[in-house]
Amino acid sequence: MENRSKEEGKEYVLGMVKEHNVKFIRLWFTDILGFLKSFAITVEELEGALEEGMGFDGSSIEGFARIDESDMVALPDTNTFQLLPWRPRENAVARMFCDVLKPGGEPFEGDPRYVLKKNLKRAADMGFTFYVGPELEYFYFQDSSETQTLDAGGYFDLTPLDMASDLRRESVLTLEEMGINVEYSHHEVAASQHEIDMRYTEALTMADNVMTYRLVVKQMALKHGVYATFMPKPVLGINGSGMHTHQSLFEDQNRPRKSRNAFFDKSDEYHLSEIGKCYIAGLLKHAPEITAITNQWVNSYKRLVPGYEAPVYLSWARRNRSDLIRVPEYRPGRENATRVEFRSPDPACNPYLAFSVMLAAGLEGIKKEYKVPVPVEENVYEMSEEKRRRRGITTLPDSLWEAIRLTEKSKVVRRALGDHVFHAFIENKKIEWD
Repeated sequence: MENRSKEEGKEYVLGMVKEHNVKFIRLWFTDILGFLKSFAITVEELEGALEEGMGFDGSSIEGFARIDESDMVALPDTNTFQLLPWRPRENAVARMFCDVLKPGGEPFEGDPRYVLKKNLKRAADMGFTFYVGPELEYFYFQDSSETQTLDAGGYFDLTPLDMASDLRRESVLTLEEMGINVEYSHHEVAASQHEIDMRYTEALTMADNVMTYRLVVKQMALKHGVYATFMPKPVLGINGSGMHTHQSLFEDQNRPRKSRNAFFDKSDEYHLSEIGKCYIAGLLKHAPEITAITNQWVNSYKRLVPGYEAPVYLSWARRNRSDLIRVPEYRPGRENATRVEFRSPDPACNPYLAFSVMLAAGLEGIKKEYKVPVPVEENVYEMSEEKRRRRGITTLPDSLWEAIRLTEKSKVVRRALGDHVFHAFIENKKIEWD
């Protein structure tokens, strides 16, 4: 994401609109559950929208505002301008993500994008830039009413050219056309389950990219008359879909060429710095209380059960994939690739809020200098309950209700989300649980 000044951004967008014969501009933002919301304006309204934003009724958006405070303003972020490749080229359609403001122009604290910006600012004040690389898995089904699969492939299978691989290819090309770099894509463990991995980038751009990715995958499926779902556990008895989130902190963002990975230390046996270890300790300690945010649906907890690669035990390791946190092994010359992989989130979360609470948990560990436990390289699932108890290995909450109750008591989550989103989110989840 290029950061242009307001004036440069405005000129860039107006120039692109003219050059590509754009007629409609979709203004995108999300509600607290991470559903993409949008309204369209015509090119004639664009200049005013870039200057002042566009008014809309906030009371109709989940968790936004009560009827008596419903006036909101969507101010487009010119850095996010992209043409929508699946719309006609003639009278083209573009999109921009928006920041949601109050009528007076100050940020609206119920906007998930603002919540993430606030947490990134906190990291920046500590000298860090937060980078993430989420791996979103999803399923293709024949239609939205049942779970009839499109292929019978397995992990990394090269299946004969079938509809699913074509759909995946088209999704990757569309994402690239929209300026989103894709690292690789492959077939996942279950039949008709796929994964596309976007290239590691800073967290605000990535949260916008996740929203775009989910829409693109669904859009391409729709175009071919099938259905794509990011539901955590659509089919009983086979692997669910996760959103393993690779994350790291970089120091000294004032000199981008010189920025270095704050998690790396050559002399440590795990090649992890003190900052990296404290970050892991923070994630482990606060994992149960952030789970309602990273795994926000009743269905999420059907995935978080032992035996299907989904992590439920609070432990970390380098090689072991049964742990909640994995630190991929260091390869010489790849210092900047040192990262922590947090494996419990699922792809139906709100990425703005999920990245916010993961970062907040890690920063808490750094600030309070938490001690990291010993890594657990043996398979945690195969340990006896007694052995896990001796090693002090506890588990994530096993239902949405248990998760809500832990989140409700969490100072870390409350500070990360801010009072407005914190209360609205919990209220919403309690209604869902009932």
